[in-house]
Amino acid sequence: MIYFRSDYSLGAHPKVMQALMDTNMEHTDGYAEDRFSYETADMIREMIGKPDAHVHFMVGGTPTNTITIAAALRPYEGVISPATGHIYVHETGSVEANGHRVFAAPTEDGKLTPEAIEKVLLHHEDEHTVIPKMAYITHPTENGGVYTKAELTALSECCKKHGLYLYMDGARLGTALTWPGNDLSLKDIANLVDAFYIGGTKIGALFGEALIIMNDNMNDHFRYMVKRACALLAKGRLIAIQLKALLEGGEDSLYYELSRHENELAIKLSKGVVEKGYELWIPHQTNQVFVIVDNDKIKELEKDFFFYTWCPYDETRSVIRLVISWGSTEEDVDAILAAL
Repeated sequence: MIYFRSDYSLGAHPKVMQALMDTNMEHTDGYAEDRFSYETADMIREMIGKPDAHVHFMVGGTPTNTITIAAALRPYEGVISPATGHIYVHETGSVEANGHRVFAAPTEDGKLTPEAIEKVLLHHEDEHTVIPKMAYITHPTENGGVYTKAELTALSECCKKHGLYLYMDGARLGTALTWPGNDLSLKDIANLVDAFYIGGTKIGALFGEALIIMNDNMNDHFRYMVKRACALLAKGRLIAIQLKALLEGGEDSLYYELSRHENELAIKLSKGVVEKGYELWIPHQTNQVFVIVDNDKIKELEKDFFFYTWCPYDETRSVIRLVISWGSTEEDVDAILAAL
């Protein structure tokens, strides 16, 4: 079985595993209050050009999103998300479980826009309604789309105008940063949003994300919120060690190398399916490729390939999502192209 289901189906990159092995027998303090966590946090602050940023090492994407939103918002405040956003579609109501409404804004391509934010704000204006206080985006989007610097700047200005926090989910951030033509850097992102995270789980780590908060208001008693949510990992160094192994070296790091690899293979895959006569559901960007395939053909492919059938397209066809991971190979791509 060849896996195109997700980008976290493998364990961890060998260099990440080696870093864990090399430090395995060293005693440290717990809860990310150890030298590895301090060193990695300082490295990240230097990478983004924000020496005063708050860095928290989190176990996974859903707890990062849920806790960050819960920490930032008062009980009567909510968060605006694209209708395709991960917190709205794929996190089982975890944000709402903390008492914060998710306002799902319709979008054409999965990108949140200032216009979409303005439309939500029109309907929430007094004490009888939940107040939108945050805008949430994923970069890349759930459809694999990449925000431009101009688009993120416009969102940032809109949020500042209306007193909203801007929070970026970076589970697959590396693929956005290394996409050909991308004009957003980590420093740009740190200057334009109030908080974001660099995902490790989907790009070479066993688990772990680095949450970076620039806005002090969002960071108030943040570790208390993490502990209250049962997410303050006792062996917190395990996340920091992995992320240091991935991120050390900046744009020459393993993180960027693996992200470029994912994009390169995804480009080969998307070009190949088009050459085979298939239609892409949406224009391709980053490591997710969405293809329209006959339902009978999907059943045939499922015998040898593990992937996600995203949604129906019409009565006889559906959209499948093929995800390239850091461990995907040229041979994997050649195999599915041959099967198609």
